[in-house]
Amino acid sequence: MGPLQNPEQWDEFVQKRYDPNKKTGDFRDYANTTPGVREFYRLNHAHQTHQFAAQKRRQYEGLATTQMGIWEALEYLNTLVDDSDPDTDLSQIEHNLQTAEAIRRDGHPEWFQLAGLVHDLGKVLWLWGEPQWAVVGDTFPTGCAYSDKIVFHEFFAANPDANHPLYSKKLGVYRENGGLDQVTMSWGHDEYFYHVAKNYLPEPALYMIRYHSFYPAHREGAYDYLMNDHDREMFQWVKTFNPYDLYSKSAEKPSARELRPYYQNIIGKYFPSKVAF
Repeated sequence: MGPLQNPEQWDEFVQKRYDPNKKTGDFRDYANTTPGVREFYRLNHAHQTHQFAAQKRRQYEGLATTQMGIWEALEYLNTLVDDSDPDTDLSQIEHNLQTAEAIRRDGHPEWFQLAGLVHDLGKVLWLWGEPQWAVVGDTFPTGCAYSDKIVFHEFFAANPDANHPLYSKKLGVYRENGGLDQVTMSWGHDEYFYHVAKNYLPEPALYMIRYHSFYPAHREGAYDYLMNDHDREMFQWVKTFNPYDLYSKSAEKPSARELRPYYQNIIGKYFPSKVAF
């Protein structure tokens, strides 16, 4: 068995971790989390090396796995639902639609709604055999020192990069304030779908997709020394997007059948009928 049963286990952990109703003293209390989440982060932090992340980026950024439409990809991702899981019955497509619908209700533009709809599509990596720790989880820069703002930071002790003569330094292989484009992020669904979408969506949407799991930066303020002024400007969009991702779930499930024509229309304005994955 893997460390997580499905992506929702990680999503729910993150949602509880950043519950806005929590008292200050309750934040970053991970002692009582599930063994599956702890085991997930143990594996993630031990194996997400700079070399691993760079290799996975080379493997997938050529987008040679398959071609499919965006709505088709949403339906394909829906096969991730584990019917045996007693804790959640919210499908992937329903979470994405709830995120998009919350953004729509607040009057944001269509490209913003579309970012909400597709932000988790990179989780198809799980269906292609990638381990959970290389699909979901908080993301962070590799090739430089691991910030103590990363959840379960202590598990990096098992990562060979933690004692690397260069990668263990604050800047590592990077230039101070050189910008996030120079940075090799830990591998997962955010980075992967950024490469799928980068030729189609506006830049703020791409930042939302690429960095929505980069909690050490947009929620904890870490790694500012790697960013340039443009990154800091764009991260305002990431911070605007994040609550819709975390807090859009509701008791009333959206109807994919009823909403499909609306979102298919928006999808057609930005993406071709078939997209390389």
